[in-house]
Amino acid sequence: MKLNGAQIILRTLQEEGVDVIFGFPGGAVADIYDELVKTDIRHITVRHEQGAVHAADGYTRASGKIGVCLVTSGPGATNTISGIASAYMDSIPIIVLTGQVPTDLIGNDAFQEVDIVGITRPCTKHNYLVKKVEDLGRILKEAFHVARSGRPGPVLVDLPKDVIKASTVYRSIKNVELRSYNPTYEPNIRQLPKAVALIREARRPMILAGGGVILSRASEALQALARRIQAPVAGTLMGLGAFPGSDPLWLGMIGMHGTYRANMSSAECDLLIAVGVRFDDRVTGKEETFAPKAKIVHIDIDPTSIRKNIPVAVPIVGDCGLTLQKLNALLEKEELGDMSQERKAWLDRIGEWKATKTLKYVQKDVIKPQYVIEKLCEITKGEAIITTEVGQNQMWAAQYYRFDRPNCFITSGGLGCMGFGFPAAIGAQVACPERLVVDIAGDGSIQMNIQEMATAMQHRLPVKIVVLNNSCLGMIRQWQELFYDRCYAHTELEATPDFVKLAEAYGAMGLRASRPEEVESVLRQGLSHPGLVIMDFVVEKEECVYPMVPAGAPITDMLLV
Repeated sequence: MKLNGAQIILRTLQEEGVDVIFGFPGGAVADIYDELVKTDIRHITVRHEQGAVHAADGYTRASGKIGVCLVTSGPGATNTISGIASAYMDSIPIIVLTGQVPTDLIGNDAFQEVDIVGITRPCTKHNYLVKKVEDLGRILKEAFHVARSGRPGPVLVDLPKDVIKASTVYRSIKNVELRSYNPTYEPNIRQLPKAVALIREARRPMILAGGGVILSRASEALQALARRIQAPVAGTLMGLGAFPGSDPLWLGMIGMHGTYRANMSSAECDLLIAVGVRFDDRVTGKEETFAPKAKIVHIDIDPTSIRKNIPVAVPIVGDCGLTLQKLNALLEKEELGDMSQERKAWLDRIGEWKATKTLKYVQKDVIKPQYVIEKLCEITKGEAIITTEVGQNQMWAAQYYRFDRPNCFITSGGLGCMGFGFPAAIGAQVACPERLVVDIAGDGSIQMNIQEMATAMQHRLPVKIVVLNNSCLGMIRQWQELFYDRCYAHTELEATPDFVKLAEAYGAMGLRASRPEEVESVLRQGLSHPGLVIMDFVVEKEECVYPMVPAGAPITDMLLV
């Protein structure tokens, strides 16, 4: 069967189960769009290419399927960079298809030519420039295989216009084999008994769950391990939802804005079982002081992440889910005794730390942002899919919303990309049309991709946006208050738009709460509306996120108030 490049692209996407593409048309990819309308693949036309990548990212995180975005060459391609880098830092598998000038013009400074393969090499798991239509089907199959396997990540495929237009005989490829690429899924069986021995010896064990637990769907195995050995569990920002937030063994988030009990537990534990984490600086604080009394077991599918930042006693390279299952099977054979009694002194000590309630605020005359999120959690019963922008809103969402299940907290963790939350919410809503999807935003970050209001309206996506409006760039302002002698350099947003009128301009609902007693009624009205809503909460400007660990300090050096 002879197909042109555009037809091969769409045929391959269908074979991979793709039923939706987030994209923005352009000349270099016009042939693909011409064929796209002849298929049953849904296309979500965004208003900016950055929004397309974030939407594909949110779609992936909410559904577990690979999100796909399609953009044109030149500026269309370069507009995707922040989204690609965000997905790369958080190990999210997405496919980015970019148009390119014809192969005979590459290197000629042709109109809308850019070396997107060269530009994205450091922030993609892999990328391709397709030079011959005969290679197109194979490369696309490889792209999906690479994106989803091993440590997942974004893969970019650059598509010259002449390759898209050319024709060849198409043969479907069933299996992908890459001789130089063989991720390790099965853990080394000699390492697991070493981990079991450390668990037997430990008196103060602790588990640290990262995003890898969610990506490998290892939450149940993690819970089984924690309950079997009666070890408390902390989560990284990316690991929220990997372990139920309502479980008595849950410590909360660790790190710069982590809970007192989580950070103190890491300092006092004698065994730290780290699963699917990469120990970034926001988690460890000053690396030399992190978990100083603990032997560390590190489970991760990416061997380059192990011992990269933190010394490890037992490294275990493998899929988190498979590894935890095998570790649980070994522990089943052990006579561990009454672990509740074994751990009593340790858990009592943690109970004392839990009594130090550092997540607190006093709600007086002006709306506290924490109050808005606690009310949101109460009304939604913790069952919404929450996306966030980046900054104070992100940290308050992580601290005050309760996540009991994986894939319900979607945030740009590694890159910290402002403008992420709303388009990611669009992707999540496309993936889960029956679910309530809420973007928790600041008034600064929501403006970075606010144009996607039109996307949500056009495609009837009933996303709810909660704006914690403090008329400034709150997190930077907080740093200026604490570490720059209150020099609030250029963090005031004096020209913030009227979000209620803005929502109405797009045809959406806009609501505002200016007093604490209005918060609940606005939330209930907004959440019950069947369409897109912006809820603008005028919050305390000077409110800071606590606890906070100054950058570069040990995570036990917390500013509590």
